[in-house]
Amino acid sequence: MESAISELKGLLGEQGWVAGTDMASYSIDWRATYSGVPLLVTRPANVAEVVAIVNICRRAGIAIVSQGGNTGLSGGAAPYTDRPNIIVSTTRMRAILDVSPDSFSITAEAGVTIQEIQEAAMAVDREFGVDWGARGTATVGGAVSTDAGGINVLRSGTMRDQVLGLEVVLPDGQVWDGLRSLRKDASGYGLKHLFVGAEGTLGLVTKVVLKLEPLRSERQSFLAAIADFDRVPELYSLAQAHFQQSLAAFELIPELGIRLVCKKYPSVSRPMSTIANWYVLGQLAANGPLVEPMGEFLTSAAELGLISDGVVAQTGAQEANLWSLRDELPPDRVFDQIGVKFDIAVPTSQVPAYHREIVALASRLDPDLIVYAFGHLGDGNLHLYMMLDPDTNTQPASDLASVGTAMDPEPMNTVLKQAIVDGVDACTWKFGGTISAEHGVGQELRDRMAGQKSTVELELLAKVKQAIDPDGLFNPNRGAHGSIL
Repeated sequence: MESAISELKGLLGEQGWVAGTDMASYSIDWRATYSGVPLLVTRPANVAEVVAIVNICRRAGIAIVSQGGNTGLSGGAAPYTDRPNIIVSTTRMRAILDVSPDSFSITAEAGVTIQEIQEAAMAVDREFGVDWGARGTATVGGAVSTDAGGINVLRSGTMRDQVLGLEVVLPDGQVWDGLRSLRKDASGYGLKHLFVGAEGTLGLVTKVVLKLEPLRSERQSFLAAIADFDRVPELYSLAQAHFQQSLAAFELIPELGIRLVCKKYPSVSRPMSTIANWYVLGQLAANGPLVEPMGEFLTSAAELGLISDGVVAQTGAQEANLWSLRDELPPDRVFDQIGVKFDIAVPTSQVPAYHREIVALASRLDPDLIVYAFGHLGDGNLHLYMMLDPDTNTQPASDLASVGTAMDPEPMNTVLKQAIVDGVDACTWKFGGTISAEHGVGQELRDRMAGQKSTVELELLAKVKQAIDPDGLFNPNRGAHGSIL
């Protein structure tokens, strides 16, 4: 083992590895929930070095954990505590290799951030379809590996829909060169889709060819106060009918979130005086005027009793203010606790009924539980949290059995937390949903996947893993296939 680590250090040079206490930021996940102690953090500069790392680790029986920006929320990129492992960080693989406006594609190494992809596309009058709050840190490789989503999924799809081609280092050290920018290829299995959403369990993505879209010259957002939450599906249908392809985002925001964000961040102001339990934040993107169709939509929605008020961003500052409200909604930004986190998706038509059942579940489990939900209403993806109400829970967290994290001194006992997980998961499946909409399975959801997927499906996933990585070298025992291993 020591000789393998020495070999890795010699191969990569001083800039290519991190050891000892310097590994701390790589060794714990974004929420400080999962952590481990790797033997080494490797930082290869190119695919040849990745291949060499894989070959050395394979001979020594050292597991490999791939890591991009380390912004994942399910523990998929954290190192292990129970077996020798190293981290392969793609943070030095930062080149944008080709931008082709005529073929509407961009080719980049895995360590390039989503924001850098967006900026490179805009420089040639194109745009990259997906977006989310961690755009400046999240990397292309990590986003592909988790099939990340974000706020524009209803128009552009998830990362899976952006990937035209991949270069992947396989567990046996071979390189699959699938860097093609074709929009059509019916020549066999769609191998690239094996690695999208695989969370590094089948191979290490080193380069990506991504789809670009025409640049929409005009963008404008609105915030509307929802009058009747049960009629949210009707509101979304009305928006689609009015805006069609120009509707880029349709986000659900709770009043509690607006209140907390404005209190925590004085630079963010309340956009309207009307108070409602829920709001929808929408954005249009097109190459023509947007104010008139947006006004027509808001008027129609008000006349139908779907909204009680609405505002349209008239300036760049107002636009930025609306999206600052959305970006700062996660509870780690506005609460002292994160609570029990869920990344669920149900059919959009079922969102109101689903939320009602979740609130009823919380009330049954503990009267001090609050449900905090927001997210991508247009595709049915809710970021859902249950936490103890800070206004009624006064007992110090240190006096309770903590099941939270170093960042999150969660005053919630283990029994209650498990009851919440079991109840929410069951409710999600009852409504035909998923417990992993866009954050991946990682460690957090691995043992819960058996409730969502059939035995046949889980066995198929395990067979794919066994065929490509029979020694369990790459991110072993994580992802959906790990639930039956």
